[in-house]
Amino acid sequence: MNIPRITSIDEALKIYYSNAEIGNKEIISLFGRLSSATISRLKKTVKEEMNRRNTYSYGNYKVNTGIAFDIWGIDVVDLEKRRNKLRDLNLQ
Repeated sequence: MNIPRITSIDEALKIYYSNAEIGNKEIISLFGRLSSATISRLKKTVKEEMNRRNTYSYGNYKVNTGIAFDIWGIDVVDLEKRRNKLRDLNLQ
């Protein structure tokens, strides 16, 4: 699956730590402007994994944030390390 690039490290971390579940609004904020088909495809893969893990959603249009980041290959620990390094170098 082709996963879009995140818009920013800070935005990804904010979404991860602020939301137990994410929907279209958060996905657009995470990846930038996407077609509705791309958003649906991204959510569909997460919902399939949620079913495999017996994880349920509070809303029909949302997906579990932790599983989504895992499926989409977004490593939160790595992002935090990179953000902290940028701050140490005064580049952020």
